Amino acid sequence: MITRFILPLAHSPLLSNFFYNEGKKNPRVLVVVFLSDKNGFFAPMKIIIINGPNLNLLGTRENDIYGKQNFESYFQKLKELFEVIELEYYQSNVEGEIINKLHEVGFIYDGIILNAGGYTHTSVAIADAVAAIKTPVIEVHISNVYAREDYRHVSLMAKNCKGVIAGFGLESYRLALEAMLNEEK
Repeated sequence: MITRFILPLAHSPLLSNFFYNEGKKNPRVLVVVFLSDKNGFFAPMKIIIINGPNLNLLGTRENDIYGKQNFESYFQKLKELFEVIELEYYQSNVEGEIINKLHEVGFIYDGIILNAGGYTHTSVAIADAVAAIKTPVIEVHISNVYAREDYRHVSLMAKNCKGVIAGFGLESYRLALEAMLNEEK
């Protein structure tokens, strides 16, 4: 269960590192997002971003499509923006390793943001792994796959995901995180 506490900005300045300000530069209230278990204990949401093949080359590969920023520096910005959640990052060029990571986190994390790269269009095995896990998955693409080659218009993952976000550059990941935080369980 997601629990949101809404506090006046001046209420608890010592806890400011635990607040998510919903993208506003100067919020008047702070929104704290925690998960509570059946015993009433609170823990920060735990979300992982899983990137597939060739996404380790962001910033150096096809800059006209994917931009000039590498993912590691963008991920640090995400961690600063979303301090209230426990955010992790994993990247692999190997299909089986992506499946293993989905199995590892797919029953214990609160959310998965998946950019399977080229495997989106070809991997029945990753699609089956997404279908087999309990953790909600949002599929993300940096480019607008529907403005590219026809084979990129088909996602084998999408039917097993909560949603798909594509075409907003690296900001697609931020949009997916905001969607995860706003999702009522």
